[in-house]
Amino acid sequence: MRYIISIILIGAALGAAIVGIAGFRGGLSRQPPIEVFPDMNRQLKLRPQEPNPFFPNGVSSQLPPSGTIARSEPMQTINGPVYPFEDAPVNTGRVTGTTNFVETNPLPVTGELLQRGHERFDIYCAPCHGRLGDGNGITKKLGVMPAVANLHDQRIVVMTDGEIFNTITHGKSTMAAYGPLMPAQDRWAVIAYLRALQLSQLGSVDDLPPDQQKTLNQ
Repeated sequence: MRYIISIILIGAALGAAIVGIAGFRGGLSRQPPIEVFPDMNRQLKLRPQEPNPFFPNGVSSQLPPSGTIARSEPMQTINGPVYPFEDAPVNTGRVTGTTNFVETNPLPVTGELLQRGHERFDIYCAPCHGRLGDGNGITKKLGVMPAVANLHDQRIVVMTDGEIFNTITHGKSTMAAYGPLMPAQDRWAVIAYLRALQLSQLGSVDDLPPDQQKTLNQ
């Protein structure tokens, strides 16, 4: 009995001490609140234009790093008009102001772009889809992903470049999203190289220019 009374008295004393120090919930006080874990509510910082010896010019406010683009800031697309960053076809794969996918690659297809696409394809796509894009990558051979899309299937061949860009960016089914890993230009480079792969597997003599067809027939 004495033991129980002692516990009650100790608890009451602790409660009185806590209330005396911290105050009642909702009570007013001119003293700052007690914060065991402030959760960064208050932290050291510098006001704009306040002296800061860390930077060479001695000012806390600095210009954005080179290449930084604000999401709401208009940007000039390659050989195209000015769009807000988040609505530019080169960044979304869609026609500006709509949900429709762009038909073709907005970047000029050059040898340099194809070479870059080849490199990125072998790094990010080939492990699953195979270096030929036929769906026979190492993951399928090991049984890790038994079902992998053949990129030469007609359903993929007829897809618009914008839809493929959207799939690469956001992923689909068991395919991960590569938007966080690949810049937009690299994604378009991969699409350009994919089209070259498809042409190498599905192309015919009729796809050649007339002069090359004549040379081949000879």
